[in-house]
Amino acid sequence: MQRRQLGPDGLSVPEIGLGCWQLGGGWGNDWNDDVAQQTLQTAVDAGVRFIDTADVYGDGASERSIGRFLAGGRHADVVVATKLGRAGIYPDGYTRASLREATQRSLERLQADALDLTQLHCVPTDVLRQGHVFDWLRELQQEGLVKRWGASVESVEEGLICLQQDGLASLQVIFNVFRQKPAEELFPRAADQKVGIIVRLPLASGLLGGKITRATTFRDDDHRHFNRDGAMFNVGETFAGLELERGVDAAEQVARLAPAGMTMAQMALRWILDHPQVSVVIPGASRPDQVTANVSAADVAPLPAALHEQLAGVYRAHVRDFIRGPY
Repeated sequence: MQRRQLGPDGLSVPEIGLGCWQLGGGWGNDWNDDVAQQTLQTAVDAGVRFIDTADVYGDGASERSIGRFLAGGRHADVVVATKLGRAGIYPDGYTRASLREATQRSLERLQADALDLTQLHCVPTDVLRQGHVFDWLRELQQEGLVKRWGASVESVEEGLICLQQDGLASLQVIFNVFRQKPAEELFPRAADQKVGIIVRLPLASGLLGGKITRATTFRDDDHRHFNRDGAMFNVGETFAGLELERGVDAAEQVARLAPAGMTMAQMALRWILDHPQVSVVIPGASRPDQVTANVSAADVAPLPAALHEQLAGVYRAHVRDFIRGPY
């Protein structure tokens, strides 16, 4: 895989990473550490060197799985990014002490002396505006507990607020064929400041993978069931903020545009990689075979300009005006 710069300090990573929200299980499935270890090994064997997790994923289980995988200095070239600010802190528990405690717990679970990258995990917009959380992250960095810090945000507005902060290494955003707004203003500003862009939910909770239909059902404890209308957290984290039926309709429009010999998912991931401001895209995987399928997008040639325009047309006609939640 090609490598891209992540942040202003010269760090570079392969362009496809691994998102670990559902690591070792799947949406709503029980945690299985054996599958998690196999998935991580498959990712590393395929060239993945960037792993994204969070303290809240599986109540710490994701970090613990990664810590076991990397224990003893194995795969020392793998960059692990985690996140803090949801577990026991959201929505109004942001203090110097709470961020320090969350950082120390992540270090223990990951069996690390310092975090390669820690990110504010979708904290409230007002907390970002106040700015204290950034000062506390700088303190953790000065103490050597954190090598770099960034923010995972829900909207372009929040990303622009973060870009006002000195020392910001990265922004993690929802960006895909159904969520094109960040490319308009946020990406150019981030590029000017050499702030890395980490792309999550590249397949819009599976809509852009081509396997969800109107007849698809989800388990009660799958976020695509319980959060489809934003009942538990930002609706934008589920199906890119679209109502499921509308999302399936739009996905059918996208599927018709996939070139011969290319899967819909490969096209969707390649579309993201065609944006040079993107540092790394982090599709999730709950099984080793999903990692292999995701990484295969790195071998796909850039999409033709005409196809980009067609996908932009689908977004304008079928998606843009129907996205719910912060955007």
